Amino acid sequence: MPLRTSLTLKPVAPPAKVKPRAAKPKRRSAPQPSMAHLALQWGVNGLIAGVDEAGRGPLAGPVVAAAVILDDLNPIEGLADSKKLTVRKREQLFDEIRAKALCCSVAQASVQEIDRLNILQATLLAMRRAVEGLRLPPKLVLVDGNRLPVLPMRAQAIVKGDALVAAISAASILAKVTRDRWCETVDTQYPGYGFAQHKGYGTAVHLAALQNLGACPEHRTTFRPVTEVLAQGRA
Repeated sequence: MPLRTSLTLKPVAPPAKVKPRAAKPKRRSAPQPSMAHLALQWGVNGLIAGVDEAGRGPLAGPVVAAAVILDDLNPIEGLADSKKLTVRKREQLFDEIRAKALCCSVAQASVQEIDRLNILQATLLAMRRAVEGLRLPPKLVLVDGNRLPVLPMRAQAIVKGDALVAAISAASILAKVTRDRWCETVDTQYPGYGFAQHKGYGTAVHLAALQNLGACPEHRTTFRPVTEVLAQGRA
């Protein structure tokens, strides 16, 4: 007679369900204060302008500054430091700022003024010209950075203001797009330097072009890489 064995099979417990980790909420930057809020904060009864520049660091071209007075009744979404925006977004906001702002102004200091005054003083000059070009005079001017141009009205410098104050963000976008467009235009006038790509900054491509082609009339002669090329007789 065959031996029979009896096996008692214990039910296998189902695997414990692993709860999916909740996705971390994306950090959203705090909304920038409205012009009305800023007016209360600064104790100003009147219009507030934001000012910023583009083009202090490049080896060529003007330094461009913009001044913007925004309209709280016509808000613009997505304003931020221009360097943190895509080219497409900057172009879109450029048109929207010009359409919706109470007024705006773009000015510049030339290569000749940069070489004569130095880049800091030329930047402050471009900023002053931008404020003077506003159709409506502001009561307060908020400037990105830690230096102020000479102005007839109250002004305040704000470090990293292009990320904190909407009007300064708008000014940074106008200045950046204007200068980038200048670079694209001059690229066709002086081919070989790559202005449309590097926007005048001292990249390896730009420095190599300087060595091969010499300096063009749009280069800043007081900036070291250009000065060195000119000393070699490459102009």
